[in-house]
Amino acid sequence: LSKGITGGYLPLSVVLTKDEIYQAFYDDRTVRGFLHSHSYTGNPLACSAALATLAIFEQAQVLHHNQNISKNIQTSMQVLTHLPIQHLRHQGMIHAFDVQTNNAQFSRDCYANGLAKGLLLRPIGNTVYFMPPYVINEEDIDWMVKQTALVVQQSL
Repeated sequence: LSKGITGGYLPLSVVLTKDEIYQAFYDDRTVRGFLHSHSYTGNPLACSAALATLAIFEQAQVLHHNQNISKNIQTSMQVLTHLPIQHLRHQGMIHAFDVQTNNAQFSRDCYANGLAKGLLLRPIGNTVYFMPPYVINEEDIDWMVKQTALVVQQSL
């Protein structure tokens, strides 16, 4: 985890794992231990911001809310099925689909056309990703998906 764990205010990296995996790598002998670290570990201010962010997530039931929002986005994305796309998918709030196109510049065109319509899409090759903010509402979801459909059509 990074960036979002502090609410985007301070750099911090966190490695999460199940206890059984942690135990498999934990050892007093450094030869057997998993000696992984990153640049932004243990900064007291960043850790404090992360704890405050996690408290808000728990109190406001952000993850439960995001699961519902993600389901609504998946349902709304069905309007894209008239386009030459496949593999509609998501992981949490990150949604993606693959576009069948012969346009070698699809990625650039899609990004530029999205920006022109007020969307920040992340096309990589023929795959389009979008990661809406957690505060998105139903009206914005409908707008986002409809604009995405127009952008894809325009970029083919």
